Formats: sequence, structure tokens, C-alpha cells
Amino acid sequence: MENSEIARVFFEIADLLELKGGDLFRVRSYRNAGMVADGLPESLKSLYAENGEDGLKGIPGIGESTRAKIIEMLETGGCAYHRELLIEMPSGMLEILKVSGVGPKKAALIHKELGVKTIDELEKAASLGLIHDLPGFGQVSEEKILKGINDLKSRSQAFKLSFSVPFARSFAAWLRKVPGIIDIVPAGSYRRWKETIGDLDILTTCEDAPAVMERFVKHPEVREVVSMGETKSTVMLKAGLQVDIRVLEKKSFGAGLLYFTGSKAHNVALRDRAKRMGLKISEYGVFREDGSWAAGQTEEEVYAAVGLQWIPPELRENRGELEAAEKGSLPLPLDRSDIKGDLHVHTKESDGTFTMEQMAGAAMKLGYEYMAVTDHSKAVGIARGLDEARITAQMKAVDEFNAKLRRQKRKFTVLKATEVDIKADGTLDHPEEVLRKLDLVVASVHSGFRMSMDEMTKRVVKAIRTGFINILGHPTGRLLGEREPYLIDLEKVMAEAKKHNTALELNSYPDRLDLNDVHCMLAKEKGVLVAISTDSHSIHHLGNIEYGIHVARRGWLEKKDVLNTRPLGELMKTLKKK
Repeated sequence: MENSEIARVFFEIADLLELKGGDLFRVRSYRNAGMVADGLPESLKSLYAENGEDGLKGIPGIGESTRAKIIEMLETGGCAYHRELLIEMPSGMLEILKVSGVGPKKAALIHKELGVKTIDELEKAASLGLIHDLPGFGQVSEEKILKGINDLKSRSQAFKLSFSVPFARSFAAWLRKVPGIIDIVPAGSYRRWKETIGDLDILTTCEDAPAVMERFVKHPEVREVVSMGETKSTVMLKAGLQVDIRVLEKKSFGAGLLYFTGSKAHNVALRDRAKRMGLKISEYGVFREDGSWAAGQTEEEVYAAVGLQWIPPELRENRGELEAAEKGSLPLPLDRSDIKGDLHVHTKESDGTFTMEQMAGAAMKLGYEYMAVTDHSKAVGIARGLDEARITAQMKAVDEFNAKLRRQKRKFTVLKATEVDIKADGTLDHPEEVLRKLDLVVASVHSGFRMSMDEMTKRVVKAIRTGFINILGHPTGRLLGEREPYLIDLEKVMAEAKKHNTALELNSYPDRLDLNDVHCMLAKEKGVLVAISTDSHSIHHLGNIEYGIHVARRGWLEKKDVLNTRPLGELMKTLKKK
């Protein structure tokens, strides 16, 4: 089992316990263990294989009980406690929790009063009008449940990008052991870093195709071999993800890689351009009118054959990239080294799992110049949000830590910051006298998601107009595959943000990726800075910055468009313009 599957089991245990009305401490413990497993860059399977139980010790958030369950899952492929809970509470209840607006308490009530235990039964109950009379519900709630079910069904075949990453890397490592393997490249929407994918395509070149096929279908995560041929095979993984592999000729690898990377719209536009030039592009190469082969070994060759510079995969969505490539005006891709610090990080003071010192140490190892400690404000009670006394004490601790760093001649700074709640009326959850003392203020909506577009837009605009917000956190509030964005007019929000020197966040947490790529393009067009942050709750989450960087690339953002590409001195000048 990969980390994502182990995390899923822990999340389901937490949900099942909450459905039963179990102890909230245990619920939080399992949910936290799921977050740790999901955000861990190292494979738990590899750690255990290399060092046994010792390899799993010392991971914050993983205690004796959860460690034992990880070992059980790695050794048996399942968890007995998880199965026990599923017997007590129908597994269909877990699907119900994926419906937007239906949390554990509401799901438990619907189950108790109406006997509903599956998505289909929930849809039928809502369609018959049986839900709106239940305590805490109403006509609007019932309508939103029906909409949530439709939304869930429409995205049921999509996997989050972060879910597929461990499998792509695992297959690459698995196949590299085949003698004579040359290229191994995951293609498709995965290579374009789309936020969700349907399946995983792997392209290879090699000296022995049958050996590659034989090795491919024997990957330990394979549940079923759908088909197996000499140069193409398909498997279904235990986790439900389909993986296809193709062996290409070296001569046509670039053309094949371009073709199978997509997008379809990009490929069609490219083929149309080639046709106007008397050429034909296929997955096998670029061909002249007489049928002779012109190019195809590399992608650069294919693009050059039609007079274009190479286009990065993230841009291949037919959004003007061909025209920009012809003019030589493609955006300069943002690089990991351009990011100078993380401006959204949580610690144990609220709902993080590490101390400020530990988070700072991890940030320093990444080569950052700075990190903002943005623990929640008091309105987020479930996250142990800080009241004014606690944030004042935290500011003092930050000053003392920075003084210690200076004595050690360490070139790193922790910024005094907060993730303050934007309350329903648009006011901020910390008083003015506290906000004025901070280096940076991230403001976010964490409640009241059901407002109309006009209400939500006015709420956020009012908060921006206070003049205290440096960054608007996860501006649409979405959770991929779990919660749709709340209704908000981002054009109006960006117009106000521009007036008040407020940046919008590109939250790199893989479940959020908020702003998305289209919104990033809009921010660039409006001249609004974007802050690429991780919303880290663990040292292991800091590496998620790579997701944000690739979303930014998809959104055509460059170094100048991103707030935290600025060195500390320049950043502080930008923040002080507030």
C-alpha cells in the first residue's frame, strides 16, 4: 500500500468514528495520522522495508496505535479495525460524506431517521422531499444535497494529481530495473500537471519490449491485467487507477510524447498549423507531403518543424500558447529556486503537528530566506485558533527565535503572521491593535460557504478594504473532489485587491490548488500579485510547493507575478506598502 491508500484508511476510520459519535480526540488522532501519511515525502512502505518498525518511529503524529496499523496494512493490505467499523456502519455512509454540505453529524442523523445508507438512497430521499423536515435541514439544504450528489457523480472518475504521483514514481523506479530501458516518461494530463487525471500513461523506449511488458504487469500494486501486448499493456491497480504503458521507437519518441501528453485541443491546433505548412504531424513523427519523415525524435524537433519554440507541457491547453511560441513570447517558466520563502505555515499552536522551530528548520533546509507563521485565529475553534493573548505571546516567541538566529549568524527570518478568519460580516477575527503588530496577515474564509455570490463577494471585499490583509488565503474555498468552490466574483475581488496591494494565494496543498490555473491567468491580467504557499501543517507538507509552482506555470505566471519570489528585504518593502 502507498502512503495515499494508508491515509485514506485513516481518514475513513476518523469519519466512521465521527459517524458513530465517537470520542473527538480519537477522531482527531486518526485524521491527523492520515494527514501525516498523505503529506510524507518518503514512502512508508520503503521505510518499513528498509528498517522495519524502527523506520516508522519518530514520525510526529504517528503514535504506537497508528504505527501498528500502518505495519498491519503494509503486511496484509488491510486494517482489521477499519473493517470492524465498516461492519458496524455501512460503507455507503463514507460515500455520503463526500457529498458537499453533508458532514458526519448530518449523515448520522439522516441514517438514523430515514435509514439512508447509500448515495442512491440519499438521492431518492432528497428527491421525495423526506430530508427538509429533519432537524437542522430545510428546503435549501435538500436542494444543495441533490446538487452535491450530481457534482460528486460527475467527478467520480477523476483522481487527484497528488494521488497518482506516488504510483507514477513507483512504476518509473520499478521499470528502471529492466536491462536496456532508455526512456520512462509519464505523459497525459499527469505531465501537464492537471489537478485531476483519469488514468496514467507511461511512455518508454527500450531494447527489449517484451521484458518491459513482463515487468510492468508484475508491479506489486497491480490488481488486474486488463491487456498485455508486445508494445502496449494496461493494468488496473488495487487503488482503482488504470495505468497504460507504450513502448515507442526512439526515432519517433518526441512525436509520441507530444501526442500522448496532449491536450487534445493543443494537438489539434498544432496539426492544423502543420497542415497549412504542407506537413502532417502524428504520433509517429512529422511528415512532408510526399510522405517522407521530417522530424520526431524529440519534442523540440517537432515544434521547430512548424516554426515554434518548444512549449512546456503545462501550457499545452490551446490558450494562446502556439501564437506566443511563434512570437517567442512564452512566459519564462517559474522555477523552484525562484521561491524564497513560504508565507502560509501552521504550527502546534493551532492545528499543525510541529513547533515553530521545527518548521523553520525544515524551511531552512529547503534554502528559504523566510517563513511566515500563520496559525489560525480564535474563530476556528476546532483548530485551536489563537486568541489575542496567545498570538501576542507567539509574536514574542518569534522575536526571540529570530534574535537567536542572528546570534548564530543564520540568514533566515520567521515572520510574525496569522491566518485570520474573515467573519460572515466581513470583519476580521483579530482586533486592529493586534493586526498592526504583525509582519504579514493572511485572511481566509473558513465558514458560511453557502452565501450567495453577492453576499460572499461583499464579505471578502469588505475585509480587503480594512487595509490589513496582505494575502487572501485559498480564495474560492474549494477542496478537490470534496467541496465545490463557494460562489464569489473573483474579478471584483481582484479589482479591490489591486487597489489595496493585496495578493491572492495559490494554495499548494494538493487538496486545494486554489487559485486554479485559470484564476492565475486572470490575476496576471489584472496585475494582482499571487503568493504561492503550502498551508503546511507539517514539515512534510512544505514540499507541496511543487504543486503550486506547476499550477502557476499552467496559469502563465512568471517570477515577477509572484509575491514570495522576492528576497526578504524586497518582500518587507512590498508588505509595508499596506
